[in-house]
Amino acid sequence: MELEIRDINNAVVGSYKSDKLDPSSVKKEVIHQVVVNYLANQRQGTHSTKTRGEVRGGGRKPWRQKHTGRARQGSIRAPHWVGGGIVFGPKPRDYSYNVPRKLKRVALREAIEGKIADKELLIIDNLRIERPKTKEMVSILKKLSINGTALIVVPEKDQNLLLSSRNIPGVTVRRASDLNVYDIVTHDRVIITKEAMEKLEAERL
Repeated sequence: MELEIRDINNAVVGSYKSDKLDPSSVKKEVIHQVVVNYLANQRQGTHSTKTRGEVRGGGRKPWRQKHTGRARQGSIRAPHWVGGGIVFGPKPRDYSYNVPRKLKRVALREAIEGKIADKELLIIDNLRIERPKTKEMVSILKKLSINGTALIVVPEKDQNLLLSSRNIPGVTVRRASDLNVYDIVTHDRVIITKEAMEKLEAERL
């Protein structure tokens, strides 16, 4: 497979060849499994409701058992009372679970192939900003015809790039080593440097 390499002015400056990527058939079910796992692992699981034994009050029987004409009641904190306990309500729990490392690797490759198939992945030769300036980053994205949300993948942490893009809505910067499937599928376009692509193929695909 061969892809165009462009510069920050959107001019073609070369080509990128890959033996690992094949966008002809994308396994969406694998991507789905890993995205569901990622979202489950992000859940804090701190939700909690009180049972009738935990709600304050209700220790006294509201009225005597017989001869009142009303239904018998044992506590004003029973579940059918307003302000009473909750039956089978959520309690703190851990939602996280593990998926095989190989499955994550396959899903990452499939997600990238999906972006290539949809013509939503752009490889650029280099992306450097001399000093933090949002205006300069906006200008680069405009030249690259990026209109929606964008994921920028770089080989190593670039503080100037991070500071220049953090105030632009929908733009996220990730190192190649931190890239995950959820980031890829939730952004309209993926911009990846040639060096970051090589690092991804060598270490994670």
